[in-house]
Formats: sequence, structure tokens, C-alpha cells
Amino acid sequence: MSGEDARPLTETVRHTTDGGVSWITLDRPEAMNAVTWEQRERIIALLGEASADPAVRAVVLTATGKGFCAGADLWGAVVSGERVAGDVARTIRLGAQRLVGAVLDCEKPVIAAVNGTAAGIGAHLAFACDLVLAAESARFIEVFVRRGLVPDGGGAYLLPRLVGPQRAKELMFFGDAVAAADAERLGLVNRVVPDDDLPALARQWAQRLAAGPTRSLALAKQLVNASLDGDRSSAFAAEAAAQEINMTTRDAQEGVASFVERRTPKYRGL
Repeated sequence: MSGEDARPLTETVRHTTDGGVSWITLDRPEAMNAVTWEQRERIIALLGEASADPAVRAVVLTATGKGFCAGADLWGAVVSGERVAGDVARTIRLGAQRLVGAVLDCEKPVIAAVNGTAAGIGAHLAFACDLVLAAESARFIEVFVRRGLVPDGGGAYLLPRLVGPQRAKELMFFGDAVAAADAERLGLVNRVVPDDDLPALARQWAQRLAAGPTRSLALAKQLVNASLDGDRSSAFAAEAAAQEINMTTRDAQEGVASFVERRTPKYRGL
């Protein structure tokens, strides 16, 4: 929980585009990057812009200081007076769920470069990303139970898909901090590296993605994200449709031509 930040929004969510990579950086280290309403809306907007911009071919979501994101900024969230039925559900639906949904629905691959503590919605923000890199000092905490709350921000949707129902319940029921190395062992994280090496690895992975066939990556992401929500026949039909769509792209044609011609493909994201 933290107080209001008087700095302009552009200073608390830094954004740059470099080499086809959109870098979104939370920059409220004094608050462990607990995310405010304004920051949440900015991140959602930037992810939407990344989807629509053909010059952007990958996204990195990271933060400054010792915290990746300590959850939602709860300053002023506890209010007195009568609550109208539906207020809480509406707040969650339009807030935390929209943020996580924006990551899942982004048409470009999203890398989380977790530099420090990721708690509550901060952990779910990382888990929603397509690839998760973590510094050795990073920790992941399902903090909701410590506050007597139900996990939100898609936690009960994301965690069982990543670690299975029993592990998900263990994390949610106890709210223990999970070290980066344990998170990697559980399947929550792709790679763990020394803190100083995290930016370089994030840049390396992002550049590789940015040089890839952007539309085929988007379709693959869509297929994987939907794979656990339906039956085999639906998944197979979606796969065939994605392949049909993808074969109309220039990158797919370039990939096939480069194979036939025995040369390295040059993808343009089209």
C-alpha cells in the first residue's frame, strides 16, 4: 500500500521502442511498483498499440528497483459507507482482469523480465506473459490469502495451467514467497539469471522474437492460450484455420522459399 505519486504518468510508466521491441517499464521503485489505476490503463493502452503497430514485433514488460510489481496500489481502496451490489465484481472485471487480458490478447509475444518481487496482481501480470525471465533475487507471492482475499487478476485461471491444480492451491492457500529458482523448477519461469544479467537476456530474447515471423508467432500464441479451454476437435480445427491464415503471409512464403533455396530466412513481420 502506498501513497499517491505526483510525477507525470509518462515518468511512472516509461516506454521506448528499439529495434522492433516495445519496452514497458514500471518506474515507481519507492512503492515496489505497486500499480496504480493510471499505470494500469497506460500498460493496457501500450499493449494495444503494440498489437496494432507492424513496426513493433515483441514486447518486454519490466520494472525498476527491487520490485517488479507489489500488486495493486491499494491507497484509498478501503472505503466506508454502503457498497452497491456488483461494485467489487465490476472493479475486478474492469481492472485487474483487463490488465491480464491485455497481456494474453496482445498480438505480439510478451516477455516478463522480473527484476524483483512480484506479488498479487504483479505475479499474475508476469505469469500472463508468454515468456518469463527472472533475476535471482526475484520472488513470487500469492499474497491474497494474507489479506483474507480471493485471488484475482486471473490467478485461478493462470496458475493451474502452469503448475497444475494441487500446486496452484498450495501457492494460493499459504501465500508463501517462492524464490526464483523454485519458480523455475515449478514451471512458472523460463530462465533465472544473476540480477545484473537480466536486462541483457531480456534484450537478447526480445531481439530474437523481433526477427521472427510475427504473424505466425501471434497465431501460435493464440493456439496455445486456447488449448486448455476446449476439446481436441476444437483445438485441431483452430490449428488448421491458423495454418490456413498464416500461409497467406509474406513471412510464411519467405520461410518456405528460404528452405527450398537453402538460405537463412529474412522475416519482415508481414
